[in-house]
Amino acid sequence: MSAAPAAAPAEGEAPPKGKKKLIIIIAAVAVLLAGGGGAFFMMKSKAAAEAAAAEGEGDDGEHAAPAKKAHKPDPKKDDHKTPPVFVPLEPFIVNLADKDVERFAQVGINLQVDDAKIGEEMKAYMPAIRNSVLLILSHKTAEELLTPEGKTKLAEEIRRDAARAMGYEIEDPEEDVPEDEDAPKKKKKKKKKVESYNPINQVHYANFIIQ
Repeated sequence: MSAAPAAAPAEGEAPPKGKKKLIIIIAAVAVLLAGGGGAFFMMKSKAAAEAAAAEGEGDDGEHAAPAKKAHKPDPKKDDHKTPPVFVPLEPFIVNLADKDVERFAQVGINLQVDDAKIGEEMKAYMPAIRNSVLLILSHKTAEELLTPEGKTKLAEEIRRDAARAMGYEIEDPEEDVPEDEDAPKKKKKKKKKVESYNPINQVHYANFIIQ
């Protein structure tokens, strides 16, 4: 005798437990997929917005990032493209012009010139240059040479006379003449004196001894 078919669940009755679990799992998966899809959509939209901002959002360049300014060379900083040229002179030992006591000076000098060509040219005039320096030193007193101002003045005199020994016409600097206080003051326009070309830029001391 065959078994009677299982009776269908009456209307309003709860489904069996197995089917209930399956329905809960399907619902949870659907929620996860919906949430993941939303997150993926948001991430994709954000990436697209960043890419558009990087490209300037169009060809008109209204929102494009400002271009970096090209580097312009500073003439003051780019002047020293070649190293300076120095011409060393043999040390000078000379008696000074002190009258009360015998004093002498031992001075080493390096002449800084415009370029190597002037340095080579200077070698041909070296005897005349040394003679000019010796004459300047021999007219100085120890008191004059011991002060920083005296050393600076000596360097300027050597710079001028060494260039003159090479045949360059170098004028003496203008000296300020003290005005008479009682004389009426007159306004005079001073003309700016143009300095003569001197191939010797500076005079550097290698040693300076006064005894």
